[in-house]
Amino acid sequence: MRPNKSLCPLLLLHPEDNILVACRSLDAHEVITVDDRLLKIEVPIPLGHKVARFALSPGTRIVKYGASIGSATHPIQAGDHVHLHNMKSDYLPSHTRESRGRDA
Repeated sequence: MRPNKSLCPLLLLHPEDNILVACRSLDAHEVITVDDRLLKIEVPIPLGHKVARFALSPGTRIVKYGASIGSATHPIQAGDHVHLHNMKSDYLPSHTRESRGRDA
């Protein structure tokens, strides 16, 4: 069974969120209309992963469900995959090289 590409591929969970959630796997170079703007997906994004709703600067809080879940560690463009490669949790140590050696 092929995914229904006519369904909204990105979900806004709360009006204050600066990320969207992929409702299906997204293909690289896919173009999606969100908030009357075009978002170009540059890399494949798995189902359930976060996509930047707007451009985010390093240090910008990542907001999901209307609450901060972390901060951008690198510049993130609208439509980019938001994950451990460009964000960090402000509350829990991430499973990255930087977190190794920290006391639990």
